[in-house]
Amino acid sequence: MQRKGPNYKVIYMDILEKLPQKKKNCMPILNKSIMSTMDIIKLNKLIFGINRESEKENQKHRSYVETDILHILDYQTKHKLTNTSLAQVFKLSRNTVAKWKRIYIHQAKKS
Repeated sequence: MQRKGPNYKVIYMDILEKLPQKKKNCMPILNKSIMSTMDIIKLNKLIFGINRESEKENQKHRSYVETDILHILDYQTKHKLTNTSLAQVFKLSRNTVAKWKRIYIHQAKKS
């Protein structure tokens, strides 16, 4: 099943036409056959940098699919982070991390 929504490859390629100096760093991500939410966030940081004001506002509009959530929870396990530390790395609420763990990890243990 294909993801419905914007074609991020086309959008970012159009942006990079105006910023050719950043194209080299972004091409490995853009060449992927399927881009995850994490890839899109990474591209955004590579192209536009980090702006605290806009980052805080953009965080409100992010949504994560199950594969992205599992990637984030796996990152926590690999790096031995607490929920609070993980939340800071990915700019999430620690309550969101706890909810994801309750849904995806504890539910898997019951199965």
